[in-house]
Amino acid sequence: MKFSLIIPVAPYRTAPILKYIKNLDYPKENYEVIVEYGTNASENRNKGIQKAKYDILCFLDDDAELPKDYLKNIEKFFKKYPEIDVVGGPQLTPKSDPFFAKVSGYILSSFLGTHKMSNRYKKGKLNLDADESYLTSANLIIKKSVFKKTSKFNPELWGGEDPELIRRLKKLGFKIAYSPQIIFYHKRRPTFKEFCKQFFHYGKGYVNYKMRTLGERPSLLHLIPTIFIFYLILLPFLYYNNPLFAIPFIVYTITTLVYSILIIKSTHHYSAFPYLPFLFFAIHISYGLGLFRGLIKK
Repeated sequence: MKFSLIIPVAPYRTAPILKYIKNLDYPKENYEVIVEYGTNASENRNKGIQKAKYDILCFLDDDAELPKDYLKNIEKFFKKYPEIDVVGGPQLTPKSDPFFAKVSGYILSSFLGTHKMSNRYKKGKLNLDADESYLTSANLIIKKSVFKKTSKFNPELWGGEDPELIRRLKKLGFKIAYSPQIIFYHKRRPTFKEFCKQFFHYGKGYVNYKMRTLGERPSLLHLIPTIFIFYLILLPFLYYNNPLFAIPFIVYTITTLVYSILIIKSTHHYSAFPYLPFLFFAIHISYGLGLFRGLIKK
């Protein structure tokens, strides 16, 4: 089995993943590495697809760590499930990440933090009927023959290009899977500012993907963070008229504390506890602001 590893890289970045690729436990003649530089990740991936010589395309982010058996695990999967067209796996937090990055990783992998998208950030169960809530272009494997029947990544989307592609492929009848064995260690944002910026960008990207590309309205679930922001702005006035208006905020605060305790119990990372409720709040506000910015942007 032969692979084309496609890595999009922005002009101002390096690609630390390359040193891990050199150490892969797989015959070097059976895979190629295609690095495409440019400001548009979708265009970079599309250029990589055009250059690829082999039948199985592995789309990888540049700032990641690959286990030595990464390609072996993909090969095992396709030998067992040859009918699958697209597969991806969890993007876990590297053990080498600094303190803040690890704590933000706990938020990403929790249901309260990212809802169904938390499937992407933790090792779950095998799913042979997966969708865009399980997979991202950071760790995505697609048979090259798929692109003979449909267009590639949408260059007008960033972010949102990967859920749009996966949703489109699923609609066309391609078989999509999630394998917990195809593990990929993706570095988290190292600072609070970059963490908030990431989810502000995701909120804007959701509007572009959902409304401008698919022509659908945002779901109520995705609108909740934006509604919550307006609630917080109005809360002092609402509370003045009736203290019962504070109940949603109290419930939210208790919920974040409960989730924080559960995370500490499972990770035994006790020093992270003071940061967790604050980061839950930050991720929801950042996403809500980004989504609102996307809605009002011309």
